[in-house]
Amino acid sequence: MTTPQAPAPHELAALRQRYRLERERRVRPDGAAQYRDADAEFGYYAADPYTEGPAERDPLRDTVDVAVIGGGFGGILAGARLRQRGVGRVRIVEKGGDFGGTWYWNRYPGVHCDIESHVYLPMLDETGYVPEWKYAPGDEIRRHAVRIARRYDLYADALFSTVVTRLTWDETSETWIVATDRGDAFRATYVINATGTLTDPKLPGIPGIEDFEGHTFHTSRWDYAYTGGTPEGGMSGLADKRVGIVGTGATGIQVIPMLAEDAAHLYVFQRTPSTVDVRANRRTTPEEVGADREGWARERRENYLRIVSGEDAERDLVADAWTASAALLEKLLPSFRRRGDRETFEAAYEMADATKMNELRARVEQVLDDPETAEKLKPWYRYACKRPTFSDLYYPAFNRPDVTLVDTADTHGIERVTEHGVVVGGTTYELDCLIFATGFNVGTSGIHSGKLPVHGRGGVQLLDTWARQGPRTLHGFTGNGFPNLIQLGPLQNASSVNFTHILDEQAHHAAALVEAAEAKGALLEPSREAVDAWIAVLADGAPDHEWFHAECTPGYYNREGRGRPNGPTAYPHGAVAFHQLLERWRGESMGDVLQARTVPRP
Repeated sequence: MTTPQAPAPHELAALRQRYRLERERRVRPDGAAQYRDADAEFGYYAADPYTEGPAERDPLRDTVDVAVIGGGFGGILAGARLRQRGVGRVRIVEKGGDFGGTWYWNRYPGVHCDIESHVYLPMLDETGYVPEWKYAPGDEIRRHAVRIARRYDLYADALFSTVVTRLTWDETSETWIVATDRGDAFRATYVINATGTLTDPKLPGIPGIEDFEGHTFHTSRWDYAYTGGTPEGGMSGLADKRVGIVGTGATGIQVIPMLAEDAAHLYVFQRTPSTVDVRANRRTTPEEVGADREGWARERRENYLRIVSGEDAERDLVADAWTASAALLEKLLPSFRRRGDRETFEAAYEMADATKMNELRARVEQVLDDPETAEKLKPWYRYACKRPTFSDLYYPAFNRPDVTLVDTADTHGIERVTEHGVVVGGTTYELDCLIFATGFNVGTSGIHSGKLPVHGRGGVQLLDTWARQGPRTLHGFTGNGFPNLIQLGPLQNASSVNFTHILDEQAHHAAALVEAAEAKGALLEPSREAVDAWIAVLADGAPDHEWFHAECTPGYYNREGRGRPNGPTAYPHGAVAFHQLLERWRGESMGDVLQARTVPRP
């Protein structure tokens, strides 16, 4: 394919206008309220299809050193790093039936990670494992999560099929009381919240969704009992079925080609097309990725992080579409990337953005046989407006006669669901099965949503404090008034496209905090002054990206078109600098987070 030339200035003006028009076709007045949680009457969408019901057990009333909420990679890595520092009783509480988090739930056909496996899978150096594929399938990732958990004996005290429902700080014993939906009320000296944001499925709030009489499920709870087959395909149960799928994001891009192979007819309901770049997955050898050298995986991860954060690197060890387009991630990942004055930078940035998007739209034209379908699949927005996706199978699926693309932009989504199908533009598409590839409640953990109330000193609830003052932490991990509570996640620290690397650095930090508190017989609780100083650091360098996201097509990056306000939400100088900052801080006294206990440890 010939790479398109950079657009001329007058072409940029036309492109901006096209982007505005396409945005208006899709934005909705209800914003994020167009989605509903998979609970209450829709709770069956979130049920666990992979475990034969929770095992019977008595409620626990014991005491552990550390309770970790969440059994995905964040919780697993926290547990492993705590074990490495000699912490004894670590209890991971996970609502799924086993470890894995997102990769426990996501088992849909075609599921892979879109980050190279040799940097995405954590603790490869420690476990001696070398992935076989450049982009690992979901089951390999899930098995690696289990591998780490077994290596560090995390099954010993783990509670599966269990949801933490309340955290209460007991000042008389200076421990947390951890309550669960299984009647547990055990105590923990420390609590690490690692619930993540990619486990709770969300559903579109389409009128009549409850009236559909065919079969329906969410991609994160794939119903193989109905479809047959495995994540590799072979869904014989769909051979005579008319199947509809809602959602064309990262999940839809992977599952749609698999459904196209096996369904009698597939209807793809699309509001906004994703960018779909080349995947080029292939087998790799240990020699190719340098696995014959000690510390090879950490070197590769650090190299990748530097490049996608806009830092200098002597060479690109991963060399894929993410690193090739790293400069276009500036509006998502604050970093040192901006060079020179803002006007010059933004002009160059827009030109590079338009060139890349022209290339991606040209790819659609090259692959699609039908020009009308190709036009519907072209992404008309800037690169950082939606999460990029990668596939060599997605576009060819629409050349099949048994696949129909239904564009819903002009009706701002599906109009309604009936007993027998889906209505768009006054046309009813009759279906036997309706699948939702509508993702998760991204950016909202149980603590942030209020589903997991946290009561700290004096019974003060965490969300009440944040409602008055906004989130207030030190480095994103600890907060004043909530001793020995450590939070993992993207809030008020630094992030990257390879989030497992971020989680591992956070796990290192969390374990170091626990070790320091134990060594000094102290509580982990930052002073108000330390928190104020950190908020000032975040606010002082916060980039002005609000205007960019306000112009984007609606999606979860910009709260469904409502924008993405500036503010002290992330460290402004990127993940590499943030990790260096934490390392320096740990090398100092850490006195601004270690407070004297009033109750001696037993």
